[in-house]
Amino acid sequence: MDDRIIDPSALSREPHVEPEDAKETQEVKAQQALLNDVDPSLTDADQVAQALNVDPRTGLSSDEAKRRLDKFGPNELASAPPVPKWKKFLQQFQDPLVYLLLAATAISLVAWIIEKVNAAPGAEGEALPFDSIVIVLILIVNAILGYMQEAKAEEAVNALSEMTAPTSNVLRNGRVERINTTDIVPGDILVLGEGDTVPADGRLLAAASLRIAEASLTGESVPVGKKPATLDSAKALGDRANMVFNGTSVTQGTGRAIVTGTGMNTQVGKIADLLQSTEDEATPLQKEMNHVSKILGIAVCIIAVVVLLALAVLEGFHSVHDVIDSLLLAVSLAVAAVPEGLAAILTVVLALGVQRMAAHHAIVKKLHSVETLGSASVICSDKTGTLTRNEMTVERVVVPSGEVELTGTGYAPEGDMVSIDGSAVPENVANEVLATLGAGTLANDGELREGEKPGTWEIVGDPTEVSLVVAARKTHADKKFAHFDRVAEIPFTSERKRMSVITRNATDAGKLTVFAKGAPDVLLSYCDRIYVNGAIRKLTEGDRQDILDTVERLSREAYRTLGEAFRPLETDSLAQIPGIRTNSAGEISDISEQAEAIEAHLVWCGMVGIIDPPRTEVRDAVAEAHRAGIRTVMITGDHPLTAARIASDLGIIAKDGKALTGDELDAMDEAQLDKATSEVSVYARVAPEHKLKIVESLQRQGNIAAMTGDGVNDAPAVKSADIGVAMGITGTEVTKQSAKMILADDNFSTIVAAVREGRGIFDNIRKFLRYLLSSNVGEVFTVFFGVVLAGWLGIKNPESVGVTVPLLATQLLWINLLTDAAPALAMGVDPMTEDVMNRKPRKLTDRVIDGAMWGDIVYIGIIMAIVTLIGMDMHLTGGLFTDRSVDAMGHDAQMVEARTMGFTILVFAQLFNALASRSHLQSAFVGLFSNKWLWGAIGLSIVLQLLVIYVPFLNTAFGTTPLPPMAWLECIGLAFFVLVASEIRKIFLRMRAKK
Repeated sequence: MDDRIIDPSALSREPHVEPEDAKETQEVKAQQALLNDVDPSLTDADQVAQALNVDPRTGLSSDEAKRRLDKFGPNELASAPPVPKWKKFLQQFQDPLVYLLLAATAISLVAWIIEKVNAAPGAEGEALPFDSIVIVLILIVNAILGYMQEAKAEEAVNALSEMTAPTSNVLRNGRVERINTTDIVPGDILVLGEGDTVPADGRLLAAASLRIAEASLTGESVPVGKKPATLDSAKALGDRANMVFNGTSVTQGTGRAIVTGTGMNTQVGKIADLLQSTEDEATPLQKEMNHVSKILGIAVCIIAVVVLLALAVLEGFHSVHDVIDSLLLAVSLAVAAVPEGLAAILTVVLALGVQRMAAHHAIVKKLHSVETLGSASVICSDKTGTLTRNEMTVERVVVPSGEVELTGTGYAPEGDMVSIDGSAVPENVANEVLATLGAGTLANDGELREGEKPGTWEIVGDPTEVSLVVAARKTHADKKFAHFDRVAEIPFTSERKRMSVITRNATDAGKLTVFAKGAPDVLLSYCDRIYVNGAIRKLTEGDRQDILDTVERLSREAYRTLGEAFRPLETDSLAQIPGIRTNSAGEISDISEQAEAIEAHLVWCGMVGIIDPPRTEVRDAVAEAHRAGIRTVMITGDHPLTAARIASDLGIIAKDGKALTGDELDAMDEAQLDKATSEVSVYARVAPEHKLKIVESLQRQGNIAAMTGDGVNDAPAVKSADIGVAMGITGTEVTKQSAKMILADDNFSTIVAAVREGRGIFDNIRKFLRYLLSSNVGEVFTVFFGVVLAGWLGIKNPESVGVTVPLLATQLLWINLLTDAAPALAMGVDPMTEDVMNRKPRKLTDRVIDGAMWGDIVYIGIIMAIVTLIGMDMHLTGGLFTDRSVDAMGHDAQMVEARTMGFTILVFAQLFNALASRSHLQSAFVGLFSNKWLWGAIGLSIVLQLLVIYVPFLNTAFGTTPLPPMAWLECIGLAFFVLVASEIRKIFLRMRAKK
């Protein structure tokens, strides 16, 4: 907003328009005047609401909100325009390897032209430059595949973005609704609470202890207090106390604001760089892949230079043809070495894995987080809702005169008050129970609603608070206390561990009463009186000890306890409360900052025992994590005995295990803290800052820590953790933005399932890397040894000079196109092995391609080269294993058939290698048919290879010839030896592993 002021009455002037359009035009002009010309901070809130044509008590209707959304557009900042599809396609060619292949195309084209020019009259030659044409066509096909794979990955990422899209509470149709932040429109009434991200600019209508962190906008490091009072003069952005701004976050309190600006018409929108685009940083895995590709490229260049120098010295270059053939050889080596589709396949496999995780309620916000997930060694989890069901039910109520049980479970307000021994509940006990539940439901921001379906119930707010509302409805305590209206509040914070409200009694001349609830041991310290038998008396040390003993007893029985208290103020004016500070005009500045006056001399009335049963599936998940070398740590604000009981029930600690408290953590130095966190797995009565301490301590010990969080104060710990996990149901927007993963079901078992999936994805990445790199190394060795040993193998014609390459560049490109696409992608979705959670976590410092894998790669590469060259040698005169039936053919015809053999053997060898590469140690015959996609990819590759061999025009393009049946037996037999050799190696590796 700029600081110009106009007469608010101008906002409602009737414009001169046609009658049927008058209302809409008036509203739009008024709204646009407010959005563009008026500083709402200098305008009364009621006038702002009037100008925006909205009733602050009910908010906009759904129809009106839709109309405004069409008129003003979605509430989002403008971003750089999307890259056109044609440009994305052309980007597939922006790769050094493609430039190399284009150079090969040019060289091949020049060679064809030279042959045409120098050809003798009547001599037969290639009518077209088939090599050049084939290379270009393969590049185009490769680009199409890369484009499709990137589009698939982009689609997955966009789907994740939609799942993690921020939502906000607004008042519409007279009720609070949670909607997508992008659907917010001018005139919406925002309902703000602790942990919310402010979704738009707005003018405050009401605020209770509201503090907002505006560092992202103004640079102010301390959260700013907010009040709805109209400013008397224009202020700088950071001093507009009655305004809230898009992108800032609520750190304390509650409030309501009317939206005055959305999207680019907000303060943050005005300073946004419209052309700003953020490039994704390369992940550790991508960096390693780039490193591997670079190493392979350098190695191949060295090999190519050595081969060319050797050829120059041994053979010499006798013509331009020799130079061109040598350059084509170098290009063939480069083509053979680098798996062209590696980066695209890696992205697609990660994207598909993340989609599978999202289907199981684990929404990973960034693809690279999958790498870290599989390495988790510690999972730090909240108790409530994550390890437990989050179906809070008040089951016990303990008052000074006795104890009762409330029947019924869940959020349905159906149940009765019964005594523990089954006898009738005495009247004095019943009255004290009603007083306790009444205090709990008044000092409360939770809400219980009937669902759309009959008999169903929906909750709004914290489940613990809603459980008190349900208990009050069961006993009709809510009706008994319906005449108390809230006038002020001191909100709950994780540091205070209590909440207080000031209410006005409509049946007692408007007298004020304080109602409070909180942790019993904390609230009790503010009480000096007790409510017994309908009268208030002094709280004795004996009473205090009895209450604390009851807390201990209920905690041992796994109940979460909340104390309730009240205080009659004997006045109808807030300013007359003893100890309250006022200004010279007799006004109270901010009552939430005067808790010491409000919460003094409280009257204890009782406590409730809330049960939240452990999730049945969590115990198995904890056991599975333990088998996987992952330690589970429980962190809660509950009583230590409650925490220890739940933890022992879930198998996190032994039956006699104990919990460490926040106070004990505060008393430790860094060395003591590190020792404690390495041994203790349960922490109770902790504040959010303790979570950060625990995470940092675990990380100092070399752990990869996952940390769950839901409240705004959890955000620092969640952000600092290696795997920050936000709750999807109870989590605040601030925490969700800080997290790397969101649990859609708030369930601990989902974290363990995500770790399992992360390990499976990483295993599959290693599988297809082993497959791709060993296959490409096999191609390099085939070309290299085929040239070096050309005379021994019969590849080189003794009567000719120059270079003869064992396989053509087009054939190598075709092999890569077949094997780098479908089979590699299919291996990326290979089913998880049974032992995936029976091994220790991988360290992030461990190389993806370690020494053992390099051993597999080189070993298989050598075997592939050997069987391929043997197959070629069998069809060439002068070789080591020559089939004499080929002697009648000329060398050129022999070379075409031999190349077809080598070409086909290499394809089939790589397909057998796909089966062998699924495990470093496990036999390929274990779960041989478990991956139907892999078999489909193998079948597709075989069909395409048959086409290249038996379709005439493809024979010309790829330099192949149809093979007789006997040759197929040779091809498959030699190629199958790759699988046999792999199985032999695995047997020895398993024997060594056992020793």
